[in-house]
Amino acid sequence: MTRIRKLLIANRGEIACRIMRTAKARGIKCVAVYSEADTNAMHVRLADEAYHIGASEPAQSYLNIDAVVAVAKRSNADAIHPGYGFLSERADFARACVNAGIIFVGPPAGAIAAMGDKAESKRRMIDAGVPCIPGYHGDDQSDATLIGEAEKVGFPVMVKASAGGGGRGMRVVKNKNDLSCAILSARKEAEAAFGSGALLLERAVAGARHVEVQVFADQHGNCVHLGERDCSLQRRNQKVIEEAPSPVISSDKRAEMGAAAVKAAQAVNYVGAGTVEFLYDPARDEFYFLEMNTRLQVEHPVTEFVTGLDLVSLQIDVAEGGKLSFQQTDIVIDGWAIEARLYAEDPAQEFAPHTGKAAILEFPATDALRIDSGIGQGDNVSAYYDPMIAKVIVHGPNRDVARQKLTSALVNTTLLGITHNRDFLISLLEDEGFANGEADTGYIEQNLDRLTKRSTPGGKAAMALVGAALIDRPFSDHLTGWVSRGESSFPLQLLSSSHETIQAEIKLSGSVVTSIVHGAEISIEVFDKSDDVIRYGHNGQVCYARYLKTGEDIEIDVDGAWERYKDLTLAPASDAASGDHIVKAPMAGLITSVRVAKGETVLKGSVLATIEAMKMEHQLIAPRDGVVENVMVKEGDQVAIRAKLITLENKE
Repeated sequence: MTRIRKLLIANRGEIACRIMRTAKARGIKCVAVYSEADTNAMHVRLADEAYHIGASEPAQSYLNIDAVVAVAKRSNADAIHPGYGFLSERADFARACVNAGIIFVGPPAGAIAAMGDKAESKRRMIDAGVPCIPGYHGDDQSDATLIGEAEKVGFPVMVKASAGGGGRGMRVVKNKNDLSCAILSARKEAEAAFGSGALLLERAVAGARHVEVQVFADQHGNCVHLGERDCSLQRRNQKVIEEAPSPVISSDKRAEMGAAAVKAAQAVNYVGAGTVEFLYDPARDEFYFLEMNTRLQVEHPVTEFVTGLDLVSLQIDVAEGGKLSFQQTDIVIDGWAIEARLYAEDPAQEFAPHTGKAAILEFPATDALRIDSGIGQGDNVSAYYDPMIAKVIVHGPNRDVARQKLTSALVNTTLLGITHNRDFLISLLEDEGFANGEADTGYIEQNLDRLTKRSTPGGKAAMALVGAALIDRPFSDHLTGWVSRGESSFPLQLLSSSHETIQAEIKLSGSVVTSIVHGAEISIEVFDKSDDVIRYGHNGQVCYARYLKTGEDIEIDVDGAWERYKDLTLAPASDAASGDHIVKAPMAGLITSVRVAKGETVLKGSVLATIEAMKMEHQLIAPRDGVVENVMVKEGDQVAIRAKLITLENKE
């Protein structure tokens, strides 16, 4: 066996930090690589050595094979761990490592190549006897052929990028009229994300569950499965909440799926950690092969919780040439584990990614909670990479206990300074459909309005809390009637994150703050106020609110309900709210196309431009009929969130 003494992690963020945790526990020195944007990132701070490898754009840093291998040689690293994403499923990267005499902590290049092309992998699985969903996986990529094959498969049909994953280049098409546009859009997104516009077609299964099986193989012919994970709760074809085991898979079906997953891995001579993804049809109790991810999955912690195994440590064992120390009969699924992905994104705005600083980031301190994160308090979420902040994972004796633990953990998590999806995650976990194990892959989309509806922090006392946060005075001094605005009452005009304008009057009498909204008075008594915490009394209860003031923005967080308000009280009237004549960037990103010019007449709902963020393309739509007054951007421009892009001639 070859011992790994120094390991380079060819990745960033939470997965780089997570790999380092296990490697350091084994006495292995860790080498980090970083881009310009990640100079002060957490994975750089945790590493024993760190090397700059390029500009912020992934293509010039984390996707630069030559630069990564050069650092491995320079640092005398014995091995490279690719993590997930970036180079993790690139056969040429695995090959480059081996050619340089460096151990690749992952499967052989041949296995990566065989499973990396979805069409080729489907053909191999059919030959191996693994159940596959009906579809088209051919080499003829002409639009005419794809349209003809889609008609044979039947609608609804799934159009998918043949290379890559993560929901990119994927479209569900319900009828023939939408097919040509979906093919064009999916092909363009696939080319941008993976460098290949090749597509395949699959029958779309209604009510399907996304169930995947973790497999592990060594270099001596041993291969086992470690049970399944249910990843059905997804938005934009990307996972949100994952759990192990699945609430819809019986023990017999688990054994059947596990055996199929092992067969799939053996068909390509797999080595290391891999995940075989299946589409499960509850109505027929049948499953179909989707793809194999030839790497460690984002959601691997839930499998670690229920099996008691450290998958990264096993990866290192196998890479060193060791044999698996257990057999299939030794694997026992213990209890239930659930993981939630905490993202810097706005669920109410089509999950648009956000950037900024995590000014306050605190997780509850409990042994029952595992946090995998690459972002700490004060760190920035960059526009260049996936906006994941952390994975929050719990384990319990059964599903209900685990679900309650995770809900409580998220309610007691504080994140201020950046827009996030924490409240949405809480809503999902508390949802009756999910609680009953009924949520399929279309559940979020079908219930989006209900699931993304925000709760007001503090309920009816929200405006009084905002008023208390805005008042610059120590409440413990009880200076009756004194406020920094120079009077004992003042008007308040706010704009919520959902663009609702709220008008209130705030009154102060000693430690009592009263808000008046539409004639209704609500009072709170402020017991203590620090720089970011308000302890107050309301309706006979002692409550706590976290808050953050940044310029005109004020954020309030109470018991799992968060909101950001913009204080418009002193703003010029023209800035109080945006009219329907301005099209702004919903996120920081790259302008990939501009489809209109000054003076052009447009109709409501027509596409004016497209913006790409985190490899996902978003369309910018005309808010009304009108004439284009000005176009402030061009294709290739990098824009900030809320930047003005296009204006229509004002109707007034």
